[in-house]
Amino acid sequence: MLIITEIIVAIVLMILILLQERSSGMSGLFGGGGADASYQTRRGLEKIIFWSTIALAVVFAALAILKLIV
Repeated sequence: MLIITEIIVAIVLMILILLQERSSGMSGLFGGGGADASYQTRRGLEKIIFWSTIALAVVFAALAILKLIV
């Protein structure tokens, strides 16, 4: 049961990471972007996705450690 939970958390975590868009185009992929790369405040759904990603990363790490102990 622990392994299935860890797999589900990993899949949801990957989806949340892929949903986070910080820069668009190939210039963002290689670190470019110029003026578009400035800091932007997260609002609304973007903020929820950001904090959910952090929470799921902590849950994933805890599950991995728990799996090592058990």
